[in-house]
Amino acid sequence: MREILPGLWHWSTYHEPIRQPVSSYYVEPARVLIDPKVPEAGLESLPGRPEQVVLTIGLHHRDAAVFAQAFGIPIRASREAGERLGSRLLTQPYHDGEVIAPGVTALAIGHIAPDEYALEVAAEEGALSFADGLINDRGLGFVPDSLLGDDPEAVKRGLKERYRELLAREFDHLLFAHGEPIIGGGKDALRKFAET
Repeated sequence: MREILPGLWHWSTYHEPIRQPVSSYYVEPARVLIDPKVPEAGLESLPGRPEQVVLTIGLHHRDAAVFAQAFGIPIRASREAGERLGSRLLTQPYHDGEVIAPGVTALAIGHIAPDEYALEVAAEEGALSFADGLINDRGLGFVPDSLLGDDPEAVKRGLKERYRELLAREFDHLLFAHGEPIIGGGKDALRKFAET
């Protein structure tokens, strides 16, 4: 676990269902966990006590229930994610544009699936946290076409269009559920990716 910006923590943990590491984040000032897996050093390694778990997409429920049980906190997910999860995981809904916690705002993306969201995080110059629509695998990219539905090219066009809209927001850092975060230069990287 490392502090990538003041009060913003990142760690990677192996996730058996997809057989690869995934990224988790803790926004200390907001006391928000994003798409969390239990860190290798355990729950006690968190730099503070979280007040809620926030999922960027229903598929990222990962170890959310472990954190919710351990700290007695709610799991927040979009209304659409709650519908996807059904009775498997009880969540409290959030909506597009909602300030989930001080400095954390939900932004609907919705092109891979209706429950796909990004989070705008007020950390330093600002950060955007992405679900599955954007990954960092030695550079920005999409998940494989096999995971993008019946018309992968249409999904990619829709995602790029939405990312161009996000460029109007204030941010310079990118956080990914899949891949290492980009600290500094994130807006330029997203612009280059979305406009090609």
